[in-house]
Amino acid sequence: MADRLLSGKHILLGVTGGIAAYKAADLCSKLTQAGAQVDVIMTEAATRFVGSLTFSALSGRSVRVDMWTEPGGQPIPHVQMAAAADLVIVAPLSANTLAKLAVGLADNLLTATLLATAAPWVVAPAMESHMWSNPATQAHAATLRGRGVVQVGPGVGRLASGAQGVGRMAEPVEILAAARQRLAQQGPLANHRVLVTAGGTQEPLDPVRFITNASSGKMGVALAEAARDLGAVAMLVHAPLAIALPFGVEHAAVRTALEMRDAVLTRLPATDILIAAAAVADFRPAAAAGQKIKKTPGHEELVLRLVRTPDILVDVAAQRAGSGWPKVVIGFAAETENLLANAAAKLAAKQLDMIVANDVTEPGSGFGADDNRVTLLYRDGRQEALPLLPKEEVAWRILNAARELI
Repeated sequence: MADRLLSGKHILLGVTGGIAAYKAADLCSKLTQAGAQVDVIMTEAATRFVGSLTFSALSGRSVRVDMWTEPGGQPIPHVQMAAAADLVIVAPLSANTLAKLAVGLADNLLTATLLATAAPWVVAPAMESHMWSNPATQAHAATLRGRGVVQVGPGVGRLASGAQGVGRMAEPVEILAAARQRLAQQGPLANHRVLVTAGGTQEPLDPVRFITNASSGKMGVALAEAARDLGAVAMLVHAPLAIALPFGVEHAAVRTALEMRDAVLTRLPATDILIAAAAVADFRPAAAAGQKIKKTPGHEELVLRLVRTPDILVDVAAQRAGSGWPKVVIGFAAETENLLANAAAKLAAKQLDMIVANDVTEPGSGFGADDNRVTLLYRDGRQEALPLLPKEEVAWRILNAARELI
């Protein structure tokens, strides 16, 4: 499926020597499937690990290795490719090529092309742990970051030597997210901060049990990613999630409704758009037991006293009335009946600019699902019913609506 940010973009993928070159093949495939035009340049060392034919088959384009024997006799290939590139990705980036790039050497086709391009770079270092921790390597990496190069990884795990440590190349999905973030830096929400809440809060009964709900956090994570991809500085305040945190998004982990309220309110003065997608508990135990609640012989029931949790959006409205921030506040109404009436009531009571209403009992939609069917209700009375869509698409529609409101 074509990607809004990557489709039609000219991506220069540099592959250097290292066993992680096999991961670059997956990255090449993902970029191509996203609609990007991918030109691959391999170093001579890289071809010892993965053949150039692999990348040619995945990209549908000729792979270049040698500065002097270019297919089709293209003149000055490093200048041509450098000028055409919208983005450069080097994955894996070996210690050797990292050093060359830091000092500006141009002794092969890849380094010459990178020296000649004005396109932004994303690099994914991969090497043995001691090579990565060497002061020379660290200095070279710091030099590139100081020039605005986006570095992804390296990660910690099992290395080709069999040892455990730092040096693994970042996974292709993470590199892809970094590429999308870098391309989005001049997007329509550039210079704006978007705060998203996600997940279902947990209210402890005792040290091992808690009250929660079925929220997976997928919708909130999709919203944070969409904000990032529109160029915003995205912040995710999240309860425990069933999915991975998105790359390139600031995040703060909380557990309870009280913790989420405090995390949100402290960040409001620096927030332009707040999207409250979390499923926040309405009630919590009046007092959590200090020890695990035990089954007692003769007692067939357990009575719990619950008290109201703070309404985060009501507190936001009160703080907003004095400061004017955030500029836009969007809530969610996850309902099981009277969807639009209940959502409209929340919209008014919490002084929202927009509310996203969804029936969580609808099959294939709502909590835990990959898709969602929502209706957008605006303060001015407008309503927009969306069809069943992937949550990523729903998130994009919501962020574009927020962009219009701001």
